[in-house]
Amino acid sequence: MKLYYSPGACSLASHIVLNEIDADFSIEQVDTATQKTASGADYGRINSKGVVPALELKDGEVLTEGAAILQWIAELKPAANLAAKAGTLARTRVQEHLNYVATELHKAFSPLFSSTATDEQKDAQKLLVAKKLDYMDSVLSDGRDYLVDNRFSVADAYLFVVANWSNFTGIDLNRWSHVANFVKRVAAREKVQVALKAEGLLG
Repeated sequence: MKLYYSPGACSLASHIVLNEIDADFSIEQVDTATQKTASGADYGRINSKGVVPALELKDGEVLTEGAAILQWIAELKPAANLAAKAGTLARTRVQEHLNYVATELHKAFSPLFSSTATDEQKDAQKLLVAKKLDYMDSVLSDGRDYLVDNRFSVADAYLFVVANWSNFTGIDLNRWSHVANFVKRVAAREKVQVALKAEGLLG
């Protein structure tokens, strides 16, 4: 398998989960601005959506959309329990959190990376991000280490990546102490460290 990624983007969650199951895979960086991969390939021919992640399977099939890819990876090694068993309430909770991070938190952060957004627009967007982080902080406020059944799941990988974007957008995550502690906890995981180093995000 090959994961197409951009350093620190949402594709990092898929990278982390591939490490968590000890998958046999390679990675190739994508410049989404030029739509070229590190090897010079036209990324638009690999993923016509033009965004990361994309996961190319051994048979040539290509999967897109992070939340879907994360669940597919988890099913490769059910014993790792990274998504809970299909049909269970726990699995639905994992999907619930995945969807919230994808459609609410991720989308709230996205305009902050825009080169055309004004300072006023970004300030307004930060208020929206704050509301989404308020919710995630409330979820984690009961003392749990992870989102579902107090076990690390694909939803935690995704939340970690997106919440960590606060470091690049001028948002002080310490305002949400439960989320800040969660990010530190996930960052300390061995397989997360491996992914961060591979993407050049650690010294």
